[in-house]
Amino acid sequence: MLGKAYLTKQASLLLEFARTTSDSRLSAKLISKAADLKSQADPLPDKDQGPKAPDVTPSVSSGEQTQS
Repeated sequence: MLGKAYLTKQASLLLEFARTTSDSRLSAKLISKAADLKSQADPLPDKDQGPKAPDVTPSVSSGEQTQS
């Protein structure tokens, strides 16, 4: 699944292209596609809400020494 940040960025780029073109039909299509992407992005959370990885700190056993 694509993330909210990606979809929002793509919509912004499409709107930027729509402003730069002189073809009104192309501009309308780009704006429509940007609206579609924005509607896909809106229900998504702002950040990844998945499970977090546990904090893992490697331990040094008594027989091992680190070199400096």
